[in-house]
Amino acid sequence: MTGNMARMSLLAPTLHTARLRLRPFTDADADALFALHSSSYVLRYWDAPPWSERARAERFIAACRQMADDGTGARLAMDRVSDAAFIGWCSLTRWNPDYRSASLGYCLNDAAWGHGYTTEAARALLQWAFDRLDLNRVQAETDTRNVASARVLEKLGFVREGTLREDCVVNGEVSDSWVFGLIRREWRPLSGPVPAR
Repeated sequence: MTGNMARMSLLAPTLHTARLRLRPFTDADADALFALHSSSYVLRYWDAPPWSERARAERFIAACRQMADDGTGARLAMDRVSDAAFIGWCSLTRWNPDYRSASLGYCLNDAAWGHGYTTEAARALLQWAFDRLDLNRVQAETDTRNVASARVLEKLGFVREGTLREDCVVNGEVSDSWVFGLIRREWRPLSGPVPAR
């Protein structure tokens, strides 16, 4: 990343899919966010231990706002349309306008796994990013044991590019990560634009 890059505020969008609404975080999300990130089961392949204090959720939400203000990315809460339940989040971080690159991330509660929500949310966020941020490359990383996450990335068109050996140590447990990349010319959006606010 270049040192003197001019940054501008990045307005976090609200995106709608068939079953989901992706929106900026609010302070009211703190309890649901803490429940998500304090689950050792949900975070078993995460690169950090589960949260043990609710204040972490408040700091996370503040960091989301700061990221948008700094123009480095967008992290969006994910609500299920059918019942308005918060089920997780999806993010595009480390946006570098010079390199036209960013990183994709996501985290969903385990009750929402296996329904295609992550793919649906990430596809909408990627479409917004390719349309609005002039991206050329998006990168994502996942624990090599997290086969479900790897499948999500492959469904989105990401290509596994390599392995980061022993790149994470969480509570004394060492793990490897796979690196995935998606290049603009390989992106296959669904037909029609993603409506944004």
